Amino acid sequence: MPFSGVEATFWAMLAPFVAAALAPVLTQKLKHNAAWVLAAVPALIFVHLLSLVSSVASGQTYALGLEWVPSYGVTFSIYLDGLSTLFALLISGIGTFVVLYAGGYLKGHPKQGSFFSFLFLFMGAMLGVVLANNLITLFIFWELTSITSFLLIGFDHLRTASRRAAIQALVVTGAGGMALLAGFILIGIAGGSMEMNEVLASGDVLRDSNLYGAIFVLICLGAFTKSAQFPFHFWLPNAMEAPTPVSAYLHSATMVKAGVYLLMRLNPVMGDTALWTTILPLFGGITLLAGVIIGIRQTDLKLMLAYTTVASLGLLVMLTGAPNTVAVKGAVIYLLAHSLFKGSLFMMAGTIDHEAGTRDITKLGGLRNAMPITFAAAVLAALSMAGLPPFIGFVAKEVLYDGAWNTIGSGFFIALVALCGNVLMFALAMAVALKPFLGEKVETPKHAHEGPILLWAGPITLALSGLALGLLAGYAGYLFVNPMVSAVSGLAYGKELYLLPHHLNMALAMSVITIALGVFAFLRIDYLRGLVDRILTTIGWGPDKGFDQLITLVVRFSDRFTRLVQGGSMVTYMRLSFASVAVMLFVPMMVTGNWPTMAGFENLAYFEWAFVVLAVIGLYAVITAKNRVTGIVSLGITGFSVAVIYTLFGAPDLSLTQFMVETLSVVILALVMTRLDLKPKDVRSKEDRVTDGVIAGGVGLGVAMLLMTIVRLPFDSTLPQFFTEYSYSIAHGRNLVNVILVDFRGFDTIGEIAVVMVAGLSVLALIRVRPKKSQSEKLVEPVKEAAE
Repeated sequence: MPFSGVEATFWAMLAPFVAAALAPVLTQKLKHNAAWVLAAVPALIFVHLLSLVSSVASGQTYALGLEWVPSYGVTFSIYLDGLSTLFALLISGIGTFVVLYAGGYLKGHPKQGSFFSFLFLFMGAMLGVVLANNLITLFIFWELTSITSFLLIGFDHLRTASRRAAIQALVVTGAGGMALLAGFILIGIAGGSMEMNEVLASGDVLRDSNLYGAIFVLICLGAFTKSAQFPFHFWLPNAMEAPTPVSAYLHSATMVKAGVYLLMRLNPVMGDTALWTTILPLFGGITLLAGVIIGIRQTDLKLMLAYTTVASLGLLVMLTGAPNTVAVKGAVIYLLAHSLFKGSLFMMAGTIDHEAGTRDITKLGGLRNAMPITFAAAVLAALSMAGLPPFIGFVAKEVLYDGAWNTIGSGFFIALVALCGNVLMFALAMAVALKPFLGEKVETPKHAHEGPILLWAGPITLALSGLALGLLAGYAGYLFVNPMVSAVSGLAYGKELYLLPHHLNMALAMSVITIALGVFAFLRIDYLRGLVDRILTTIGWGPDKGFDQLITLVVRFSDRFTRLVQGGSMVTYMRLSFASVAVMLFVPMMVTGNWPTMAGFENLAYFEWAFVVLAVIGLYAVITAKNRVTGIVSLGITGFSVAVIYTLFGAPDLSLTQFMVETLSVVILALVMTRLDLKPKDVRSKEDRVTDGVIAGGVGLGVAMLLMTIVRLPFDSTLPQFFTEYSYSIAHGRNLVNVILVDFRGFDTIGEIAVVMVAGLSVLALIRVRPKKSQSEKLVEPVKEAAE
């Protein structure tokens, strides 16, 4: 369906990449104030997408694409519905304030221009992920988020911790991306299309496919690694080594949400199966509990927030797997709430570090008077994170509790895990927001004061947005939540959203329990921190350490394997290469049982057999030759016999070429061998000769059998007919072989000539090499010359 605003979305997807190219120049001219100009790019994208919200909310979906690689069915296409539109709004809206925040946070940094470039590349990649309709296009953007996050996390590349975190994130998410590509290919095979809108319209095709199990595993690997689900959760907290603008963007609206987006996107066609409703709640629940428990142990503000992000992602995955539309609705609202309060809190933590000189919560206190705006933003965001009214976080908690409790089968498990996770989330929210600002004033490494507008504009705006969406829950539900629930569930959904529950139910009771236990946990957070620290210290090993062990194992194995196959022996290289060729020739025939036959050879004339026998005699002479020169001359016998066979079978041009090549080869090889300092005889041991003979015989027999198999296949005369018809009319030549070599395959011929030329030059260089003379030889040489 044509829609004027959709075409502009293509430009919206490309705009961040243009901004990335311009960012270094603008930063060089305007310094940190370039942030105001650059922030206009995501702001305009946000405004454009906002203009589409009403149409999407009314139930419209739009798909538009351009051919990119049509031979492989790859299109550069977009798909707009409630899910992609809300994600794109979060990416562009929060991205606007992250760009502004980066302008203040990295003020004076010599690489600020490069940082802006990386940030906009990251933004463009994430927009591509959520807006792409073609699965291959989505994958390309998916992997681009991994590459750009590597650049951002490792931005401070002089620090070992930054480099390790960047490599770890790239390895984990990149490996998951490879699994995802395989999953997308299988979806294309099972669903019959690589376009997302067509896959979503296929109904139960994927669920009924024999490939469903493999698709499910591969998609989960891609989504779980990207969204830091257990046991891949370790890379995300380590990514806090990145500058705070990256952390704020990464944890709130971008890469870590990509896995959740993918699971939500495929839920209509892959959900509601035993695998989906078991694996997602199980791993999501473990991730939720692991995140809040490890988060309690931390004292670094960014680490505390990072582990709550892990927990929140687990909660989203758990709810996405629940076979209940209300639970999905809770996931949608929580995703919206989390993006706002987490972006605000991360910026707040970075501002404290920037202005006070530390993020250690045990070394902070009494900052409320020195940093009042930051304190206000922290409190507002934390109240939403804690799930207190009238914030959108409270609405999310009520709905997700209601959906979890009423889920058939696993409802009690999901509700209990959500309750435990939210209790500790409440405690962590209060600790992050209150501990640094309340209490007695603590001396900090820097004289704490309120930052410039670039540092507090984002936190306060995002925190107030969480409050506004809670107060205007009805409008938020109609414009954002219901369209996204419809997209995720695959069913039309239009129920109203309310700030306060209309009646007493289990969800309200669970909210009261969450608040009561959360207050208690906050008051006892120091005790809980010590308890968790003792438990985890006793356990010792974890996935993060396991990653280092795995990388060490891979490096050691690679080193030993390389020493084995790359030991510096040319003989070993040749044996391995030809043995691999032999294996590749014989294995397909062994697997398929399709062995060639000798049928047709009985039709050879006696004189044709004579030259075949002559070629075999030449081969025997090569093998039994006493010296290399004799072997080279004997090799020519085989070549000349083959040339005569070409003539007998009606290929005189090819025969003439063969005669010339054989003659030149014999002459050149003979000249080369006489100039090289080689032993006159083969000095290999009997075992080496047997090994080499077996390998050579295997390659020769394999090639012969392959050729015999090929000549038995039906002859396709398409190319001969083409060359016969067009050689004279197009290339003005009647000799087909010459025309093919010079015109139709002209570039190939040039390449072959270049190879021959390089080989000749290499031979010439090899001939000119002379062994270095020893010192004694240099002293004796003048005496010899005088004697002569």
